[in-house]
Amino acid sequence: MAFQPIYDATADRTWGYEALVRGVNGEGAGAVLAQVRPEQRYRFDQECRVKAIELASRLFPTPESLKLSINFMPNAVYEPSACLRATLRAADLHGFPLTSIMFEFTEDEKVDDTEHLTGIISEYRKRGFMTAIDDFGAGHAGLGLLVEFQPDLIKIDMAIVRGIDTEPARRAVVAGIVHIAASLDITVLAEGIETEGEYRALKTLGVHLFQGYWFARPAFEALPELRFGT
Repeated sequence: MAFQPIYDATADRTWGYEALVRGVNGEGAGAVLAQVRPEQRYRFDQECRVKAIELASRLFPTPESLKLSINFMPNAVYEPSACLRATLRAADLHGFPLTSIMFEFTEDEKVDDTEHLTGIISEYRKRGFMTAIDDFGAGHAGLGLLVEFQPDLIKIDMAIVRGIDTEPARRAVVAGIVHIAASLDITVLAEGIETEGEYRALKTLGVHLFQGYWFARPAFEALPELRFGT
């Protein structure tokens, strides 16, 4: 696993870290996931959660004040409470607070059963976890997902924020997302930030959480130094 920081512009500090799948030779998540056969998806999903918690418990200086964001695959979760057993055991073993864990699923993965996904989110919240939609605005369901359920956080996809400082259409779309999220009491995070211009434009639009190469690149089994944005 590699870790990339999430910056809180309001508090001017690190809000948390996303745990990202990486190969031992630095291969990206796509290359690693391509090697996972369908019958291995559940086990792989579980092992990634456990490894992320194990590493974060050693790396985070104060786990109670930072969020650990873990990706999960909705279609690999067959029964929410049963699938959380390994996560709960790992958190207990390493003394990692459940309220510091956020599970995010990518909108890029087509969700075959929204009722099943709603059940997953409900069970996770019951346990004290945060939930998030990753790659928001670039996947299969878009705003339709927010009609079915409301996560704690949405991460605006980098394809939407790229060049937002020079393109009015992108600013209008993000302004609409921020307005909708505020109405539903959902926190907004912009990911894939690569320039100061993008950061400034998004901050002006009311976004307060940021992630991207402009702040820090992911570090393999380590916490990279963060460039603060103020």
